[in-house]
Amino acid sequence: MANNPGSKKRARQTVKRNEHNASLRSMVRTYVKRVISETASGNYETAQAAYLAAVPKVDTMVNKGIIKKNKAARWKSRLNAKVKALKA
Repeated sequence: MANNPGSKKRARQTVKRNEHNASLRSMVRTYVKRVISETASGNYETAQAAYLAAVPKVDTMVNKGIIKKNKAARWKSRLNAKVKALKA
């Protein structure tokens, strides 16, 4: 348990930041799931639109430090492969 005022404040900030980061992580996962569901439906145009909406969100999470750079690259690569497979 935090004892001095500075550590109490730091504990409050950590809780607040964790909640905020969790919501951002959830948001980006929703965008990724939307791309996956659109590719499963088989419609290339909607899947492409969902992918183009998801990529900037994933990149923003990298810049904020919510997810790592390689994980974002892996997600984008896999999603792009799914979308391109629809076109072929």
